[in-house]
Amino acid sequence: MSDFQFALTRTLAKALPGFEHATSITRLSGGASQETWAIDAVMFGVNHPLILRRSPDGKERALDTSHQIGLATEAVVIETCREAGVPVPRVRCVLQSKDGVGSGYIMDRLPGETTPRKILHDTAFDEIRPLLARQCGEVLASIHQVDVSALRTILPVQDGPALLRRYRDIYDAHDYPHPVFELAFKWLEPRLAGTGLQTLVHGDFRHGNLLISPRGIEGILDWELAHIGDPLEDIGWLCTNSWRFGVAGKVVGGFGDLQDLVAGYQASGGGEIDLEQVKNWIVYGSLKWGVMCMGMYQSFRADHSVERAAIGRRAVEAESDLINLIIHGKI
Repeated sequence: MSDFQFALTRTLAKALPGFEHATSITRLSGGASQETWAIDAVMFGVNHPLILRRSPDGKERALDTSHQIGLATEAVVIETCREAGVPVPRVRCVLQSKDGVGSGYIMDRLPGETTPRKILHDTAFDEIRPLLARQCGEVLASIHQVDVSALRTILPVQDGPALLRRYRDIYDAHDYPHPVFELAFKWLEPRLAGTGLQTLVHGDFRHGNLLISPRGIEGILDWELAHIGDPLEDIGWLCTNSWRFGVAGKVVGGFGDLQDLVAGYQASGGGEIDLEQVKNWIVYGSLKWGVMCMGMYQSFRADHSVERAAIGRRAVEAESDLINLIIHGKI
């Protein structure tokens, strides 16, 4: 047993009532910014599947506090959401420095799949796929109705203008002109002037962070970009073409229609949705993704990472999406 596994087992014994032993501790692939470990823990003679989410090598990393939250704060947000009825895993414990495991938290491991290809094409999801857009609306409504009074001291406030300024600064820092991106920034400035709405926003509500089984949405993962802002940001990001994975005709994640999402959102108390504003946030999503891809290309020039090169070349896809949205009016 490694020092890490020994420390983790000791932590589990302290944190989990009835803990006996761990039958497996396995590092999972995926997770661009954090490590994910699958744990099978026996408690009172019954196996309980768990997940450890921790910072790389357990070391707390420097955060851009204007848009990222730490893992301890992420755990608080998840538990606040769970208590409000949002489908999220139960957080079992937040790691302390004295545990010797690193920075992170342990939560229940829920069933489901996050891989877009499987969700969009595997026959196991054929029956639930037409229902997912409405379920997304219902889940988003539950997130946007969470009482944020206790979260205002730990979460940043990021409205449309603030987000646009952030990506404008990133774009300008690269000194790599893209005329279509320039057009999109100018087009969005008056249109993201702010609606006055301020709710809890997941910040990355899309494929990869939606845990889906043949029964439907099991849980919402990866809350590190959570903030207080315009709820339409979440809807627009989910509907951005980059997250449809080739099924462009299905606006919501490549699996559903916007009217179904809206119906689920409104039926669950999320309020009225301005579809023109949703389009504005889809434009923002395409611009944001394009700037992110552009940044990946700049990183590739420094380290020659094949992964960064593959993502970086997708900036042109975002440009095409922006032209279709702004000039041709297609979502």
